[in-house]
Amino acid sequence: MLALKLLLVPAVVLAVTLIGRRWGPQVAGWMAGLPVLTGPILFILWLEQGPEFARGAANGAGAGVFGFVSFGTTYARCAQRTAWPLAFSVALAAWCVAVLVLSVLPDAVLVSAAIAFAGLLAAPFLFPDVGAAMPARPLAKGDLVLRMATGAALTLIVTYAASAVGARWSGLLTVFPILGCVLAVFSHRTQGAKFAAALLRAMAIGMYAFLAFCLALTVALDHVGAPAAFAIAVAVCLGVQAASMRHLRRATK
Repeated sequence: MLALKLLLVPAVVLAVTLIGRRWGPQVAGWMAGLPVLTGPILFILWLEQGPEFARGAANGAGAGVFGFVSFGTTYARCAQRTAWPLAFSVALAAWCVAVLVLSVLPDAVLVSAAIAFAGLLAAPFLFPDVGAAMPARPLAKGDLVLRMATGAALTLIVTYAASAVGARWSGLLTVFPILGCVLAVFSHRTQGAKFAAALLRAMAIGMYAFLAFCLALTVALDHVGAPAAFAIAVAVCLGVQAASMRHLRRATK
């Protein structure tokens, strides 16, 4: 499990960074919205804590999409006016406030779905209009290694914390914007505020597939075994991701 945690996030950070250099921040952000981190974390929680715990965590993760929207939109707006340390601090505070609110709301599936979906619908109106993002600039090898190491460290912290705070908070913590933090800060530093904002905006579009995965997993775990439930959730996620491609194309025109 430790190897998975240490290797998965750096691999995803590397892939998203290379996608951003090749196809731009919109495509990179859209791909980063997939549950490539949360899915394996929920699977690990199922192995370690059991199906009921995993179900509660999946439901919490779905609601936590609202927290990502709070982080992403706040960072994108602040980045247009300030350097990354202040933008990150304000965005992290916004995430904390959003998650604290979520933690006291009922953990029913319909409540989680409604909150998350409302956040995603509002996101396009909350992100700043940055026009066409600048093409990606070449990255130093040291910067790429630092991105990957930062992602791995954040994953270890979040997953170990999640195992100690119960199913609801575990789910909310699995949506801690690990990729959002790493990609936003490093993109802001090396590519500029417009690039970072475009990437985060596209991540919000990709989060429809993330939400679909979490909701499908939550419901499926009530009716079938965990392996089948995860397979159903992945299939639903990929279907929604394919459908969101049209939305992405409209957003990037």
